[in-house]
Amino acid sequence: MIAEELAKRLREISIAEFFEKNKHILGYSNPARSLVTCVKEAVENSLDACEEAGILPDIMVRISKLDKSIYRIIVEDNGPGIVRNQIPKIFGKLLYGSRFHAIKQTRGQQGLGISSAVLYAQLTTGKPAVIVSKTSPKENACRMEIMIDTKRNEPEIVSEVSIDWHRPHGTRIELEVVGSYVKERRQSVYEYLRQTSIVNPHARITFIEPDGSIHEFARVSNELPKIPKEIKPHPHGIELGTLISMLKTTKATNLKKFLKEEFVRVGDRIADEIIAKAGFIGRENPQSLSREQALRLLESFKEVQLLPPPTDCLSPIGSDLIMRSLMKEFNAEFVYAITRKPKVYSGHPFLVEVGIAYGGNIKSDRVEILRFANKIPLLYQQGGCALTKAVESVNWKAYGLQQNKNELPNAPAVILIHLASTNIPYTSESKEAVAGIPEIVDEVRLALQEVGRKLKEYLDRKQRLQKKRRKEEVLLRIIPLLAKKVCEVLEREEIDAERIVARIMGKVHFERLVDGDRVRLRISNYSKAKRSFRVYEMCEGEAKADAKIIRSSAHSTIVWGLELMPDEEITIEYRCTKVINKKPIVEGLDEDIVSGAEISFIT
Repeated sequence: MIAEELAKRLREISIAEFFEKNKHILGYSNPARSLVTCVKEAVENSLDACEEAGILPDIMVRISKLDKSIYRIIVEDNGPGIVRNQIPKIFGKLLYGSRFHAIKQTRGQQGLGISSAVLYAQLTTGKPAVIVSKTSPKENACRMEIMIDTKRNEPEIVSEVSIDWHRPHGTRIELEVVGSYVKERRQSVYEYLRQTSIVNPHARITFIEPDGSIHEFARVSNELPKIPKEIKPHPHGIELGTLISMLKTTKATNLKKFLKEEFVRVGDRIADEIIAKAGFIGRENPQSLSREQALRLLESFKEVQLLPPPTDCLSPIGSDLIMRSLMKEFNAEFVYAITRKPKVYSGHPFLVEVGIAYGGNIKSDRVEILRFANKIPLLYQQGGCALTKAVESVNWKAYGLQQNKNELPNAPAVILIHLASTNIPYTSESKEAVAGIPEIVDEVRLALQEVGRKLKEYLDRKQRLQKKRRKEEVLLRIIPLLAKKVCEVLEREEIDAERIVARIMGKVHFERLVDGDRVRLRISNYSKAKRSFRVYEMCEGEAKADAKIIRSSAHSTIVWGLELMPDEEITIEYRCTKVINKKPIVEGLDEDIVSGAEISFIT
């Protein structure tokens, strides 16, 4: 019969077989993207391992071209290493990992990442992945070649040896894949590593390109990020099927204990309120509840006011580190960042961080968006991402930028958006775009508007400063001529025209007078406010002064901490053989109110 014949054709397939035929779902859709995806999965594993072990990540990525379209990828880290019996499962079994059931912020959750890269290498070149792992400086490293039995979704160990390895501990993976290496594109290995270094300022990444070029993404901070803590499910984020499963598998002996032990933010009072609204008494055996009873319990969750989930399950980058990373990468004239307070969608905690960099070395006329989810760069599907839509929905004209309706603004600027959550709502398994969850989009817009207001303040101030400088330039052209003529008529010594301009413009004026080894600094506060600042002078050799002196083998730096009232003038003296800096260096004053000195940020 036809039905019997059709039945004979039916068979079960493993998850490895499924992704073998549908590799594009995981981001292996074309040679260039596949190469980026392989590097991405390995680097993210390295970052996670280092952070969980409390180690500042030191990661090396090397790509070598072996043939026309075959590349060798090597990713090596200084993490804690992997114990021998876990190596085959981690690299050779899909949907194997420790984070799928954990409710906390993590880069990976599904257990697909690095094993999918091993599967792609096996599929395109037929070569096994080579893993080297070392867990202790007292032991040799384990070198293992691994392939995946796709019929069973089980690892196959091709070979295994013990070797001597230079690292005291760490992991190294080597893959040979069919790929295409591209440079100077938004979707490239270099761009992925560059963006990764921006949102992971505690990591040092070394990248060696196929042509031998070496790029060092330096560490900005020596402080490890806060390790997020695992939390229990929140009642407002539970669905009926999940609740039924939890009821069947719980070890709690009654319903009240089940609510208190299996959920976060549920104590005695809340548990009693939920039980009463659902029509229970609290002593029921959770495992005996029917589907209808579970549905009543779920409906009662929605009627009870609950505190939002705790936010120690999240690990933000921090506004200070975002600003430092943006300044390091783009050397912008203006940088600002904000970390919003955590919010909740469907019971899942999340927070939004936004940074903006403007001007400086940013030469593009169109705003560049850097999108991140749990510190992972999102390089693809920018147009279909809710983070991009949020940027386009903001009226940037109100913040001093040019913009066509519902488009990205036109300005030499970079906008960084980081979404951290226990459950990032990706649009697909390839994790390249964020879905349009209203609560998330609203938070992103609020953060964008806040950094936009700061940018507007800066641009307005910059415009005022430019007008002030044009006025000052006119005065500097006219006043010296007038002063010279007046002094000639009165037969007096020529006066300092810059001081006169400083008085007219309401600035703090610095004047250095040198007489042999004796130096005097005359400082006049012509502004209308009290000014507190530091002054630095760098001298060749030894220096003598009634101030703090920082000595080194090459020179001495004198530091004064000063405070001047409006219209106050002071003179400070010191002695040295030679002053190195052309003008006094000032810290703590805005550039637009300083005359006769250089602004610097000395730490």
